[in-house]
Amino acid sequence: MPAAARTRSRLWRAGLLLASAVVAPAAREVSFATSDGGTVFADLYGEGGGDAVVLAHGAAFDKASWAALAGELAARGHQVLALDFRGYGKSSAGGGRDALFEDVLAAVRYVRRAGARRVAVLGASMGGGAAGQAAARADPGEIDRLILLSPAPIADPAHMQGDKLFVASEQEPGADRMKELYRRAPEPKRLVLLPGTSHAQHIFETEQGKRLTTTLLEFLER
Repeated sequence: MPAAARTRSRLWRAGLLLASAVVAPAAREVSFATSDGGTVFADLYGEGGGDAVVLAHGAAFDKASWAALAGELAARGHQVLALDFRGYGKSSAGGGRDALFEDVLAAVRYVRRAGARRVAVLGASMGGGAAGQAAARADPGEIDRLILLSPAPIADPAHMQGDKLFVASEQEPGADRMKELYRRAPEPKRLVLLPGTSHAQHIFETEQGKRLTTTLLEFLER
């Protein structure tokens, strides 16, 4: 991760941890293998056996950047797994250095093995591209819900499974590309465009942050 990106991640993470200190259950670090021989480290919040949410970060962030949202989800009864992609933290690549979708699939299968009955994946920017690619490659029924927050390009959006929510700022540079991804994705799907220009996880830092969180929770819990 570039030094500037690490600095942004640390500063934003500090704010998130402060905001979530009251409600966030303690995370425990877990690790698991990917199908191409890599190893993913992730923060696990909450108990298994019900709904699980996999969180996939953007390029300027890491697994700890989800602390506030993960804590809120866990407090509402979800199990949450926030992963570090290969090359971030202690996670390492397997056969494909850039095969980030393998990390997402490994995370989905980890929570399934832990007893999750329904699995949602939320990916932001780079993580959104990886989540979309994972949803296109997953076995039927592995991913029930998919949230793509200002996603990076996805090669085969027509094959993405699950109930899908696309979210972006209406004036961010990649908004038109995301709308094209939305057009090509199969039903069921929903598109939400928020006012402003902020991208992916940066939206949480803006005045649209509360609306974004509410939109995500409504989609996950309907």
